[in-house]
Amino acid sequence: MPKATARHILVQTEDRCLELKDQIENGADFGKIAEQFSQCPSGRSGGDLGEFSKGMMVPEFDKVVFSEELHKVHGPVKTQFGYHLLEITSRQD
Repeated sequence: MPKATARHILVQTEDRCLELKDQIENGADFGKIAEQFSQCPSGRSGGDLGEFSKGMMVPEFDKVVFSEELHKVHGPVKTQFGYHLLEITSRQD
């Protein structure tokens, strides 16, 4: 079964998500931005979600994590929780 590790940042608005993505793409540290702004408890650990299998996360998450480029910031990804920035740190099929 496919597995991956990823980090994410959860915020309530698409605009805020885009602002944070811009900061990261201009050199800000993903983990520090997650600690400061993410509304998910994982923010305390730099947004680290650990390892998970396909199907363990919401479908919108899985679609990105199991198909997009590694070590790049993806998003905004809208889920029922809000807007996410995702960084896929590893993946194995």
